[in-house]
Amino acid sequence: MATVRILPERVANQIAAGEVIERPAAAVKELVENALDAGATRITVEFAHAGRSLIRVDDNGSGMAPRDARMALERHATSKIADTADLDRLSSFGFRGEALPSIASVSRFTLQTREAGSDSGTEIAVNAGRVVHERACGRPVGTRIDVEHLFEPVPARRKFLKSDRTESGHIVNCVRLYALACPGTAFALYEDGREVFRSPECPGLADRVSEIFGAQAAEGLLAVDYAESGMRLRGLVGRPGTGRATRHDMVAFVNSRPVDSRTLNGALMESYRESLPQGRYPVAFVFLECNPAEVDVNVHPAKREVRFRSEAVVRGFVIRAVLSRLREWAAQAAPAGAAPGSPIGLPGPLPAPFQGRVGEPAQPMSGGAPAGAAPATAVPEAPRQIAHDWRFIGAALASYAVFESPQGLVLLDRRAAHERVWYERLRSQFRAGKVPVQRLLLPVSVELNPVASAVLLDHLAFVRGHGLEIAEFGRNFFRIEALPAWMEPGDAEAFVRDLVGALREGRIQAADSELARDELARLAAAKGVRLPAAGEAESLALLRALFGTSSPVTSPSGRPTYVEINHGELARRFQK
Repeated sequence: MATVRILPERVANQIAAGEVIERPAAAVKELVENALDAGATRITVEFAHAGRSLIRVDDNGSGMAPRDARMALERHATSKIADTADLDRLSSFGFRGEALPSIASVSRFTLQTREAGSDSGTEIAVNAGRVVHERACGRPVGTRIDVEHLFEPVPARRKFLKSDRTESGHIVNCVRLYALACPGTAFALYEDGREVFRSPECPGLADRVSEIFGAQAAEGLLAVDYAESGMRLRGLVGRPGTGRATRHDMVAFVNSRPVDSRTLNGALMESYRESLPQGRYPVAFVFLECNPAEVDVNVHPAKREVRFRSEAVVRGFVIRAVLSRLREWAAQAAPAGAAPGSPIGLPGPLPAPFQGRVGEPAQPMSGGAPAGAAPATAVPEAPRQIAHDWRFIGAALASYAVFESPQGLVLLDRRAAHERVWYERLRSQFRAGKVPVQRLLLPVSVELNPVASAVLLDHLAFVRGHGLEIAEFGRNFFRIEALPAWMEPGDAEAFVRDLVGALREGRIQAADSELARDELARLAAAKGVRLPAAGEAESLALLRALFGTSSPVTSPSGRPTYVEINHGELARRFQK
């Protein structure tokens, strides 16, 4: 029979560390939060070997007395709260009292701190949870923590870390988030002795975004400041039509705390429902301020997940705040006499959900004759041959071509048809390794966030093997020097961002070359179609090309390429 025993404190701390410190960036997060809670106006973060060998956070906060420094290394020791009622009025980032003992249990940990009015500071060294020494030291007011050889006492944890580029990217992204959260605090970040960014105290969010993320990222953002019923939403959001392929550029804060919130993300996406195509996500840096009692931050040890007492109220408020700003911008941008636009009231100049992309009219591939009738207003179940008795009638709503057939009417979704044709062409090119390439006279510059940059660098060989020649040009900067022949230079940056997003989310996995090529062809087809004029010659050529593919009845994403309305359905509709 198994014997029940109480684990030693050191082992318990190392197990608990798995919930709080799952990667080096999590340690950086906890230490930066402690510095901010201490009132720091200057924070310097240094790391080496992706945080594995060194993480150092130095601040000019209030510092600690010797007794408090010793207590800070005990589990559940905190100065932030005293009882559960304090959770309803949290004004600090940390409150659990788990971060420092968790980090110290899985590293070589050195704490140096000094409070104002003290002649000397205190230094405490800990190795894998065991105190090595405690002594006086000289240092300015504030705290410095060195974390060396992270996860050395638990080598199994190191096996689950990603590449150095990826882990470094998460650290840089983490520090950027807190720099955004607190523009009044000066931040500096160094990797392997090299400065990543340095930002002094900034008067506002726009200045911090421009300074840390670059002027390119700050362009085209709209300032939002909306208050209602004890809540306030402020920040920056992208203009209608400015979207990304992933959610990674939707950054939300609740009472200055960076959070992952389905409620806030869903509200942002709903706000752009009429001004971004399906599958695209807005760019946003938004801060929600509300009564701390209305939000629960004690959902997960990492404190990134939050719940609201009234999710529907918060969702509705955020939608109204963002929509009001989008409408205001659209009204200012609309030319005189512009017609009203979408159902949400955004005027005419808003970009349509599916603006045309690069491409060309489909070339004839094969032809034939139609046979049999399809069910009323249904997608045919199997490919059918196209022949002379499909008569072109005209175009409808810019996206559809209308044909008369012996069985009734056929409506062809020209975009879906072009996507199917291009998908199969590109997939064949990718499989054969023969992608026509055009070199650019003027390379296209792209700036990515640190994690996206790491993903691209890890997959450069795959990207180059499919017609895109991209070179690193400084930290997180890249130059697109050559493109596949079917792509226009103006679409290159957006396509690269979408491709990196698909790689980052695992939708394209370069390790599985066959599936990766199929998914890349699907992405390229969706982005590479530009609808030419819907004339008779073009429409008939598109039909012949479509029915020369292996699956003409659906687009690569599964949408129908055409529907038929037979004579019986028409008669029923007109009550004949």
